Amino acid sequence: MPYSTIIAERDPDYAGLYVITLNRPALLNAMNTQMFTELRHVFRELRDEPDVKVVVLAGGEKAFSVGGDLKERNGMPNDTWRRQHELIEEAFLAIRDFPAVVLSAVEGYVHGGGFELAMMTDFIVASQTAHFALPEMRLGIMPGGGGVQNLSRAIGVRRAKRYLLTGDPILAEQALQWGLVTEVTAPGQARAKAVEIGRRIASGAPLATRAVKMSASRGVEVDFHTGYALDIAAYNTLAASEDRLEGVAAFNERRAPRWSNR
Repeated sequence: MPYSTIIAERDPDYAGLYVITLNRPALLNAMNTQMFTELRHVFRELRDEPDVKVVVLAGGEKAFSVGGDLKERNGMPNDTWRRQHELIEEAFLAIRDFPAVVLSAVEGYVHGGGFELAMMTDFIVASQTAHFALPEMRLGIMPGGGGVQNLSRAIGVRRAKRYLLTGDPILAEQALQWGLVTEVTAPGQARAKAVEIGRRIASGAPLATRAVKMSASRGVEVDFHTGYALDIAAYNTLAASEDRLEGVAAFNERRAPRWSNR
């Protein structure tokens, strides 16, 4: 499928790393039906690629994304709106449930659905210019891309309600203090930092990387003992893998491991 609103690239220097860039810069990456369709498609396609280890989701320097394209939505009939939102849900959940690691690199405006999209990834690298907000209450709706659930889990439900109900912005340094983002870079450096981190993740054993993501993501949704049972089930599977033997051998031989993904 040819893409017109996103750019999907394989990192030329590191196997297994892909970068997907939102590409409507003139509209600050406002997300229209075509972009949602392309995001759903590319993540479904990459899910079936065995060599994919890490995906970096990036925007531009002025904006990661300002959210849904309100010009497209102006006067949109209810049935069309609902169909578009079903597409949004499918695209966003394809990212949240992606088996390999997905991280986002954000600069500038990260508003509405753009903020929700970033929160669907495993973690967020932000530049000092990042400006997060969920202003949907001012439009007569509410966040519908997982923002209520993700923000409440990221910064605590009371704090989240304060920003969900007002639409007030959260700036990068505050987001870092609250654990909403994992690091803050100089302006223009979020993408490079995310790629650097992505390469370090991609150097790890792919089976173990996916197992850690699954266990951490699902484990926080259940009680401790159930989560720990997930850990141990995954651990025992990894202990019987060829890559476990290779990892230990590489350590003792003081060389880089050669992962087989088996």
